[in-house]
Amino acid sequence: MNKLEVTEMIMEKKITAGLTWASIAREIGMSEVFTTSACLGMNTLPRDKADKLVTSLGLPQEAAVVLSQYPTKVFSQQVPTDPCIYRFYEIVGVYGETLKELIQEKGGDGIMSAIDFDMSVDKVPYEKGDRIEIKMSGKFLSYNSW
Repeated sequence: MNKLEVTEMIMEKKITAGLTWASIAREIGMSEVFTTSACLGMNTLPRDKADKLVTSLGLPQEAAVVLSQYPTKVFSQQVPTDPCIYRFYEIVGVYGETLKELIQEKGGDGIMSAIDFDMSVDKVPYEKGDRIEIKMSGKFLSYNSW
């Protein structure tokens, strides 16, 4: 059993049971974003959380072992054509240099960590139509001089 097979099992259970990522995350006591990422194979669940997840979804115990293994974070280097994912590439293309400038102006010569990192996604009411709000918070990592 590998991460892709476990992801497929999770997706099938999620759809057939009418679950949400938020409900799955609540069940195991973790954030919605991290739980989703781990279920999609891009992060590792602590073993106790993986055990809770497979029990709650009725998956084979072997799936907990796979969910708790370190992932290989490989993704396509081509720009995706899915409109939702493509927009994030567009955002980085248009605002990437701006974000880099502002991060370095405010923090110094460094980067925002994607390891010591939190993220949330919310739908918020807005008079011209609901908006999606994405909050990202990563530890500032200074470049060292030597």
